[in-house]
Parts: sequence; C-alpha cells; structure tokens
Amino acid sequence: MGALAAIRPFFAPGATVADDSLRQEALSVSEGLKRQDAGVLDELIVRYQHRLMRYLLYLTGNREQAEDLFQEVWMRVLVRGGQFNGKSRFDTWLFTIARNLVIDQKRKKTMSSLDELFEGGLEDDRPMRFEVADDDPGPFDHCSSGEDREQIAAALLQLDTLYREVLVLRFDEDLSLDEIASITHAPLSTVKSRLYRGLAALKPCLQRRRHCTAEAV
Repeated sequence: MGALAAIRPFFAPGATVADDSLRQEALSVSEGLKRQDAGVLDELIVRYQHRLMRYLLYLTGNREQAEDLFQEVWMRVLVRGGQFNGKSRFDTWLFTIARNLVIDQKRKKTMSSLDELFEGGLEDDRPMRFEVADDDPGPFDHCSSGEDREQIAAALLQLDTLYREVLVLRFDEDLSLDEIASITHAPLSTVKSRLYRGLAALKPCLQRRRHCTAEAV
C-alpha cells in the first residue's frame, strides 16, 4: 500500500475540546498559568516537550534554532500564561506561540512570512535524524515501521514549509482541521488545500527516497 493510501485514514477531523474531561483539563491549566503555578508549568513541559521540539525541528530544519526557540516558547508561556483562557486545547495555543516565534525570528533575517523559510536554502538543510524521543507515538508512527518513519521524516523536509506544517500538525499532532486553521491563521479551505497538496507531494518524495535506498543496498 502506498504512503498516500496508508495515511489517508487519518484525514478524518480530529478531537476537539468538546469532551468534558478535556474541557476541565484546559480550564485547570488556564487557572494554574494565571496563578503562575510553577508545578503546572513543569507538568506542561514534561508533557509537551517532545511534541514541541518535533514541531520546531520541522519548521526550522535546524536543531540549534529549534532548541533556542524551544526555550523561548516556554518563557513566553510563563510570562503570558494568563492569556490562555482554557476555551481551546493547550497544545493548540502552544503551537500558535511557537509558530509566531519562528516567523518573528525569520522576519529579523528579512524574511516576511513562513512561506519564505526555505527559500534560498539553509546553512544546514540536510535531512535530519530525529533524536527526540516521545513515548506517545503519533499517527505517522502507527502506520509505519521504524525505517518508514525515518523515510517520512526525511521526505517531509523536502516539501514546501506550509505543506509540511499542516501534515505534521494533522498526522503527528493529531489536531483537527479547525485547530490547524487557528494555529496557522488560515481559512479552513486553505488548510484543506495545503493538506491535500502536501499528501500528493509526499508520495513521490517517499518513492524517490526508497528508490535511492534500494539502489544503495
């Protein structure tokens, strides 16, 4: 079964905060952040650190930049935690902060939008091997073997940044299309278009990488 067919089942809309337990959890996090409760922040870092680092790695393509931004994101959460009202999932708010910081960093280098992240190439744009472990595997992990996951990670890095972002948020982070639209500040129709285009672009990238791997054996 091709890569596109393998991940298509995960295209269904993801979970929202409609569930009472999730809503109560979000409100509890909101109250803790407003109190600047260090215990709440520590718990959030432990819970979301792997997912946040993975997202930043995919957006920047550079481990050093991702690590710097990782620290800055949590500082922003600490300082602006009172802005989280608990009406949405915390991870949605967290990824929004991370994305805005990536854009701010690139703007300082005269790039005006996320579209331009990879124009002109990076100092180190080689496909990276992800060293960040996560005990909670995403949908990409469930539908592929360890070798396939490495191939998918490398293939994703060859895609346009905007396509890569929605694929990671949808399939690695299991966010709904509405949540992705909120994070990226894009209309729902645009998110759907990027997702379909990204899926279509991912398949030939994977095929090329597997072909090169087979020839090298």
